[in-house]
Parts: sequence; structure tokens; C-alpha cells
Amino acid sequence: MLEVKASSDVTDYFLVCSANSDRGVKTIVDNIEKLLKELGQKIIGIEGYKDGKWVLVDSADVVAHVFYEPLREFYNIESLWIDAPRVKLPFVDNPPPLRPKISQELYR
Repeated sequence: MLEVKASSDVTDYFLVCSANSDRGVKTIVDNIEKLLKELGQKIIGIEGYKDGKWVLVDSADVVAHVFYEPLREFYNIESLWIDAPRVKLPFVDNPPPLRPKISQELYR
């Protein structure tokens, strides 16, 4: 999370994250959208969802950039905001538990 409000007239924060597949990108975006709706936050727009390579979720104060990992490395947009303060998210040191994998026996 980058705090860009001192240097941007568009938003206060950029959230930059990535996944290892286009399906993973879409899953992250779906969860961002769901959480914003639950919090009563307005979504101004979502761009790039169909391709799932670089999806932008604009909710005014926060703009999320969700990348397919190789594109995140290629564009390296964090370097464009090198002077922006980094905001530590509360779950970075203690991530939420992952759902247990479904046993393969369920598919037999």
C-alpha cells in the first residue's frame, strides 16, 4: 500500500498486489469488490477484468492495481512512486489462515 495523497490529485492510496495466474487476479479483484460493498464503499470502476492481467479497481480514496505477477515485475509501478510512504497492512506479518485444501478423495 502506497500513500500517494501528497503527490496525486486522483487518489490517496495505491494498493499493489499480484497473483500467479489470471484466475488468481480475478479472485483477488472479486474479493476486493465484495469487501468494498460490505463496507459500503462505492466502486467507481473496474478496468481490465476480462483479461485478468492487470486489473484496476477504483474506489476513489484507494486504487487497487492487481497484476498477473510477470506483468507486475515488468511494469514495476512501485518504482514510479519510490518517494511515496509505504503503509504496512495489519495482516502482512500475520496473514489470515488459508482454507484447507479439499481432499482428493472427494473427487474419486
